[in-house]
Amino acid sequence: MPSRRFADGEVVMGRWPGSVLYYEVQVTSYDDVSHLYTVKYKDGTELALKESDIRSQSSFKPRKSQSSSSSPSRRSTSRSRSRSPGRPAKGRRRSSSQSREHKDDKKKNIQETNLALLVLDFFCLFFKPSENNTRRYNGEPESTEKNDTSCIILEQKLKPDLEIKRVLEQYSLRPRKEEKKKEEIYSEKKIFETIKTIEKASSKTKELEFGGRIGTFLMIFFLPATVFYLLLMCKQDDPSLLNFPPPLPALESLWEARVFGVFLLWFFLQALFYLLPVGKVVEGLPLSSGRKLQYRINGFYAFVLTAAAIGTLVFFQVELHYLYDHFMQFAVSAAAFSVVLSIYLYIRSLKVPEEELAPGGNSGYFVYDFFTGHELNPRIGNFDLKYFCELRPGLIGWVVINLAMLLAEMKIHNQSTPSLSMILVNSFQLLYVVDALWNEEAILTTMDITHDGFGFMLAFGDLVWVPFVYSLQAFYLVVHPTAISWPAAAAITVLNCIGYYIFRSANSQKNSFRRNPADPKLAYLKFIPTATGKGLLVTGWWGFVRHPNYLGDIIMALAWSLPCGFNHILPYFYVIYFICLLVHREARDEHHCKQKYGLAWERYCQRVPYRIFPYIY
Repeated sequence: MPSRRFADGEVVMGRWPGSVLYYEVQVTSYDDVSHLYTVKYKDGTELALKESDIRSQSSFKPRKSQSSSSSPSRRSTSRSRSRSPGRPAKGRRRSSSQSREHKDDKKKNIQETNLALLVLDFFCLFFKPSENNTRRYNGEPESTEKNDTSCIILEQKLKPDLEIKRVLEQYSLRPRKEEKKKEEIYSEKKIFETIKTIEKASSKTKELEFGGRIGTFLMIFFLPATVFYLLLMCKQDDPSLLNFPPPLPALESLWEARVFGVFLLWFFLQALFYLLPVGKVVEGLPLSSGRKLQYRINGFYAFVLTAAAIGTLVFFQVELHYLYDHFMQFAVSAAAFSVVLSIYLYIRSLKVPEEELAPGGNSGYFVYDFFTGHELNPRIGNFDLKYFCELRPGLIGWVVINLAMLLAEMKIHNQSTPSLSMILVNSFQLLYVVDALWNEEAILTTMDITHDGFGFMLAFGDLVWVPFVYSLQAFYLVVHPTAISWPAAAAITVLNCIGYYIFRSANSQKNSFRRNPADPKLAYLKFIPTATGKGLLVTGWWGFVRHPNYLGDIIMALAWSLPCGFNHILPYFYVIYFICLLVHREARDEHHCKQKYGLAWERYCQRVPYRIFPYIY
């Protein structure tokens, strides 16, 4: 068994993975099986390194310059040669003039070389893996490996030419003046242009999600087709999946200008409520530039005003079941509007600065960036388009559609009161929407706001998928009424309450801890510290499973579908979709957290082994 070379606690120089740069580290432990040293950098980052990647500090001591060690005889010989008495006086005068010119040029070249080296050292120092020097995206440190890679690229680009220039100066080998004027590659402008080019290249999205370019291209057509298929199936007498494909309506029946006008009226009414100067103004997480955007929290007020407007329409006997009669046309109108909005968002994103682009939507591929969203926070003045669409038109519209389905059920089946199943579905989903609007500020820390750009994926999801797919249970019950007993209704209600309690308490713990970890009310929570300065909760709901909020979501989705009975699987599409969606998000969160927290995330996963479902997954 080979003996270890470095002892625990010894301060050495460790090579940063993927680079040729060494930084001061401290040895913390040694694994006899893998023969790897665990070292700790000054910023707290811990990595496992091979012995070949570690050197003692003595090997990095600067060497003495060769010029200082040259022999006196050579220096005297050089001086005697430059002052040969056999040369004429004119030649000596010309030699003296050339010497002064040579000294001036040499001084200028040395200054240019030192400037280039200074910029190179400053760039490497700025991107050194340090918590204080690392650039941040949305309050989260950017990958230090990417920063070091940029530093290495710059060093490899400039260092060979700088070494050549040093040799030329050492042996007084100067290029011709006309060549030197043409090749001023060491100017300050050239160097900073190189740095800018490298920074721009390093900000590109490297890892593509959703199947890359081909997957996102297919999803642009697959998502609308799925919505229209579900709505067509719900209206069939036998909505079995075996009855495929459903009868397709005539194309001219899918579009109605009046319906599109009603949709635009709804959209701009919510925009008007968003602009009202009511509610507090809060700051979001820091952007990559360090700037914090401001958001007005008035979603709940918009919901109250909307409820008052709908109540007024009902009082004046405006028939809301018009939504049910033209449900497919409303879905087509919303889809068309989301496509136009997505095209506008992509065109405007081509003119925004690099730092305002989304980290996950800057791949350089048109289809991928169009789908995922190229710009992170598109705004028209102070009107934030992504933040507005996230909660207002689609989420509040979901509640209005459910109410319209309840009234349509009463009219079609000549009922004086809605069915118990319809009441449960409306009540459960109303609670979910009101909770989201009441806790509107919590959405500012989600990946939709901090990481994802605003493109077709979120525009279609917010304006079409949420209101027309999430209301699937209520739409199904209008055509396929289902009677349930009071004991069954009570059991379903308890299940929904359990899911809601897990969902809300888990999110409250996370949001409170993120905003103020030192809050005395959170003293009972234990966490694992990370190199980013943040902590990973290992008690409470977050010590039970890694994503308890997803667990609560799935339990509630099941409770929303149970009132529809078990005759068909169609009402449970939402549950299946929700599980697939959350598993995808969980996998993305796992990858993101592993990159950001490193060894701390591995320790957290060992402490909390289950992801969503305890003892299962």
